[in-house]
Amino acid sequence: MNPMIDFPQTPFGSLAFDKIEPAHFIPAAEHWMDVARGRIANITANDEVPTFSNTIVALEFASKELSIVSSCFFNLNSAETNEDIQSVARELSPKLTLFNNETLLNEALFFRIKWVWKNRDKEQIDSESQRLLKETYEGFVRNGALLEGEERETLKSISEKLSKLSLSFGENVLKETQAFEHYVEEAEDLAGLPEAVVSSAAALAKEKGKQGYIFGLDMPTYISIMKYADKASLRELMYCAYGTRAAKENELNNEKNIQDLVNTRLAKAQLLGFSSHAALTLSKRMAKTPERVLSFLDDLKALAKPAAEKDLKAVQEFASAAGHQGEVKPWDFSYWSEKLKKATLNLDDNLLKPYFKIENVLGGVFEVSSTLYGLTFKRNENIATYHEHVNAYEVYDKDGEFLSLLYTDFFPRPGKRSGAWMTSYRSMYTLGGEVVRPHISIVCNFTKPSADKPSLLTFNEVTTLFHEFGHALHGMMARGTYPSLTGTSVYWDFVELPSQILENWCYEPEALALFAKHYETGESLPKEYVDCIVESQQFMEGYATLRQLNFGYLDMTYHGLTEPMEATVANFERSATADTQLFSPVDGILSSTAFSHIFQGGYSAGYYSYKWSEVLDADAFERFKEEGIFSEAAAEGFAQVLSSGGTVAPDELFKKFRGRDPKVDALLKRAGITA
Repeated sequence: MNPMIDFPQTPFGSLAFDKIEPAHFIPAAEHWMDVARGRIANITANDEVPTFSNTIVALEFASKELSIVSSCFFNLNSAETNEDIQSVARELSPKLTLFNNETLLNEALFFRIKWVWKNRDKEQIDSESQRLLKETYEGFVRNGALLEGEERETLKSISEKLSKLSLSFGENVLKETQAFEHYVEEAEDLAGLPEAVVSSAAALAKEKGKQGYIFGLDMPTYISIMKYADKASLRELMYCAYGTRAAKENELNNEKNIQDLVNTRLAKAQLLGFSSHAALTLSKRMAKTPERVLSFLDDLKALAKPAAEKDLKAVQEFASAAGHQGEVKPWDFSYWSEKLKKATLNLDDNLLKPYFKIENVLGGVFEVSSTLYGLTFKRNENIATYHEHVNAYEVYDKDGEFLSLLYTDFFPRPGKRSGAWMTSYRSMYTLGGEVVRPHISIVCNFTKPSADKPSLLTFNEVTTLFHEFGHALHGMMARGTYPSLTGTSVYWDFVELPSQILENWCYEPEALALFAKHYETGESLPKEYVDCIVESQQFMEGYATLRQLNFGYLDMTYHGLTEPMEATVANFERSATADTQLFSPVDGILSSTAFSHIFQGGYSAGYYSYKWSEVLDADAFERFKEEGIFSEAAAEGFAQVLSSGGTVAPDELFKKFRGRDPKVDALLKRAGITA
């Protein structure tokens, strides 16, 4: 039996991860592609006049099982990959691309869609259905439905090529990250590092049959070394290792992949009648045009750069006074800014971590969600998961009705890419009167518990967990009819609003009181620490903002090209980010070659959306600040934003919640950045 074809009976229709093997995916995908082709053939063979119901709705649900198979596969390829899965990915990705192209370029199908679109005034359909019709028609046009003959074949080959290039890019970054090991023999070389990081490195060395310590490039280890290692040479070594991933002269170098991705995306955009990939992408975003994005970035940079320069000067002066010789280098900044933070705010992560045991933080975000939206969470150990460290929860709404499944996956391991993300295994939809609830997952890379200590989070990791949980709420609370419009299926520069707004509760004393308790004594986080956390919102915020703008400009410069890229990646990156750099360039260091967000993760021409969404989240949270962070009316209003997904235009959703269009003032006030 193939559990991706004959879905077994499981609690809440959960995936049978205990039965799924890599070999199941290609036969399952091919089976469901054939089923979908049959359903689409029935649509096009229908003798009746094309209608919203017999064409648009029928197409919306034609591939529902294939979506589950492909979601499962690509989620595993990110969170639990291996050579077998990567081999399947290389075969499966082109097949799925071919199927999508075949659908999007199906002339008979588009004839019916266009008919419904042109006669839409005659259809008696609700606003959600009107939105689905518009998105379906425009989606086909943006994917080449108006192309003819040779141009159609060109588009197909371009799409297949992009799929392979993106996959190759991600594999190279993962392999480079996992291949790196730094062996340290003497404990004195690790001065300043937290005990948990040192013990994890010792355990890894022991596992590999060595005395001493082994460090990898997983995010908790890397950040800890950059912040706390007293030995500058260790910080420099790790900085260079991290910054040269997929940039070395070997078979994992991503520079050719980048040039091919950028130029192939440009070719696709121009084939579809757009001047650039950014112009194509942004035509379906709140920002709408590259010019508006660049203007947005420029306006923020004018305020952030002087603030960032002030931050760097403060760190330089502090480091020099503490005995640091010469200029602060990129690998020195986090170390000395952390010490400055401790000196000025009397606060550092090692003081806070004992109060942020991961189980308590998760319980805290559950309680915040319960207080705001009435949700309850119940762990179910009988639901199969894809790894022993993954937990499954049943989620219920305020009326006690089943809302969603939630999977949590918190610790780094081989086969799991770095970073943190939310994803879904099944979207929410309504079909034939049946409401199908979603299956949501959050994946992070936090410090693992050791033999004698639980997983204790840095405050940044606390905000990361809240961030991803905000995305999860967006998915879990979805209400609607059509899967392509529910949950996180919203414009890309709106999708970060639900995640970023939830981070604000991490800085509120009333919310911290729910979960910030010492893991040994149960003592609540002292008031002076809480005050410092609140104050820390503005610490080095100019520097942090400029760093985000740096990535935004790099993304927009790659994808705003109207002529093929000819420069080397190193020269291109240096030119694109020159005005947002505070340090002299370091030979060999490149952001681009491991910039997975834009070359693998769907953020191409979209990285600006983090700052764009910060404007939205700061302004939206001002309402909670005004009415109370657990205000029933504000929570009810924001629940509408979360549950509506893409069924309503984002501009309308925000305006309904806030009573007006967004303003940047709240963000600048929160960050302490002034004109």
